Amino acid sequence: MSGVTIGVDVGGTTVAAGLVTADGLVLEHAQAPTHARGAGRALEAIVELLDRLRDGARARGVAVTGVGVGVPGTVDAERGVVGVDVNYAPELAGVPLAERLRPRVDVPVFVDNDVNALVHAEWMWGAGRGARSLVMLALGTGVGGGIVLDGRLHRGAAGSAGELGHVPIDFDGPPCVCGGRGCLKAYVSGTDIARRGEERLGRPIAAAEVFRLAAAGQAEAETIVEEVCRALGAGLAVIVNGLNPERVLLAGSVAKSLRPLEARIRASLAGYAFAAAIAATRLEILSLDKDATVRGGAALVRYETDRRRTTA
Repeated sequence: MSGVTIGVDVGGTTVAAGLVTADGLVLEHAQAPTHARGAGRALEAIVELLDRLRDGARARGVAVTGVGVGVPGTVDAERGVVGVDVNYAPELAGVPLAERLRPRVDVPVFVDNDVNALVHAEWMWGAGRGARSLVMLALGTGVGGGIVLDGRLHRGAAGSAGELGHVPIDFDGPPCVCGGRGCLKAYVSGTDIARRGEERLGRPIAAAEVFRLAAAGQAEAETIVEEVCRALGAGLAVIVNGLNPERVLLAGSVAKSLRPLEARIRASLAGYAFAAAIAATRLEILSLDKDATVRGGAALVRYETDRRRTTA
């Protein structure tokens, strides 16, 4: 067996990591709470998982050839520096993460936005394989996006491309964590669905329970879910009309809850997007596990290694 890479996915609640082969097989998986050692200590959780997986690679007799880390926010991928917009692990804001981790593992380390990494993994090994253009919308604690255009990851001039959760869909909508108002995230993220559920039902509630109550006919929950579907249709229309990709993939915990509502989402999309653009775009709702997210880090290593070799 050739060498393996370590893929790391940093989430607001969990850091997941894995040993990944060149063909995307996850040989070993490990995870830990992002703030197991207390608030502000996500870096320690990352380092501990890297140490554990390096030991696992040695036990298997394989070499680690690189590390790829996806974080929930903007990143200067060229330098491996986390941006300021990393709301679910704010202690990483401004941290030169690649530089901090490289001496620990003694191999190249690459850092990017988590959904940039994930969309590349799906394009390389998963549901986006073979597409020349692909957009992923990750609906979970927050909302992120990743874009592949003409076979290349599109990061934008400042590394902010793909921040599709912050597309404004309502000028007078609720405030968003980014400082704007009426962003897509404020309607379709798990955090915001739960917040609206608590406001309308008068008790703490998880997003998944809002969907379960709506399916059972609870009126307030039904209203929230209808808002989610309408907002998501509008947000998808921005993607379909603006980029006209071959495929759009929805992933994340909220996406799993939306799978039974796909027809409603498509109907909402049809009310906002060009019919010809919709016809040319394949929409798919995925059920991804943590292995899929750590493959994102491995895909990042492969992508950056190839990119930097060709531009050297």
